[in-house]
Amino acid sequence: MRLVIARCQVDYVGRLTAHLPMAPRLLLIKADGSVSVHADDRAYKPLNWMSPPCWLEEQPGVWTVRNKSDESLVITIDEVLHDTSHTLGVDPGLVKDGVEAHLQELLAAHPDVLGEGFTLVRREYMTAIGPVDLLCRDGEGRSVAVEVKRRGEIDGVEQLTRYLELMDRDPLLRPVTGVFAAQQIKPQARTLAEDRGIRCVVVDYDALRGVESTDLRLF
Repeated sequence: MRLVIARCQVDYVGRLTAHLPMAPRLLLIKADGSVSVHADDRAYKPLNWMSPPCWLEEQPGVWTVRNKSDESLVITIDEVLHDTSHTLGVDPGLVKDGVEAHLQELLAAHPDVLGEGFTLVRREYMTAIGPVDLLCRDGEGRSVAVEVKRRGEIDGVEQLTRYLELMDRDPLLRPVTGVFAAQQIKPQARTLAEDRGIRCVVVDYDALRGVESTDLRLF
């Protein structure tokens, strides 16, 4: 992984155009080829980025990143303040707690719980910023990214939003919709998800396991 802090301006040219004026920023170049541009006012979300497969061409004062769709990220560098590289090796990945991991496994085996006609494409679908729990297709063959949580909170919605923004740039996947699945979903998280066009699904873990609920019933 290469970390470069530089005064730069950034221009994205593709389906849309975007311009970041000259300012100090962090440029992050990962071993998978991805390039992202970060500011100091965000916890994790880049200002702009290019996902793999993409190619970086470095010329004096100008970096150009291109992908297979001929979109480009042009970084004009006025001054390099820091430039260092580190080898991180293979990451063991996020270890989910037992219930959450099993819930993901059960939903992968029964994707129709998430929506009528849903089929599983892949578990732990890898993106440049981490794995999406489930990649599915809906009844009309459209891509659906599914984030699985035991308790659905705002952080989970933000995580899924980042995945959706990234995946929707892939012409082989887009348009990509999102499903936020959890045993319990907090009202604030549901409001944020629905505002972003993400569908919420409350999952009955015991029912998926084929276990009779221990809740008191009238009949």
